[in-house]
Amino acid sequence: MASFEIRWRASTKKDLRRIAQQEVTRILDAVATLGHEPLPHGSEKLTGSEHTYRIRLGDYRVVYELLRGSGVIEIQRVRHRRDVYRR
Repeated sequence: MASFEIRWRASTKKDLRRIAQQEVTRILDAVATLGHEPLPHGSEKLTGSEHTYRIRLGDYRVVYELLRGSGVIEIQRVRHRRDVYRR
């Protein structure tokens, strides 16, 4: 499978600052593997969007957009499960 470029939104980098360092390390490891496997076991497509998926990491969720045509994965949100889907 092709390798994907991972892009972070500025707002997502802010999300990481609010999370405990132990969890951030786990999240960064999981995001790094998305570059080689964009749809790992347990990832789910979000309803109402063509290219948006999420992975679960304990109490945290990583929401990302998979743009196959351009070979990019854009990390949209990294938040606690109770807050991630709120606007």
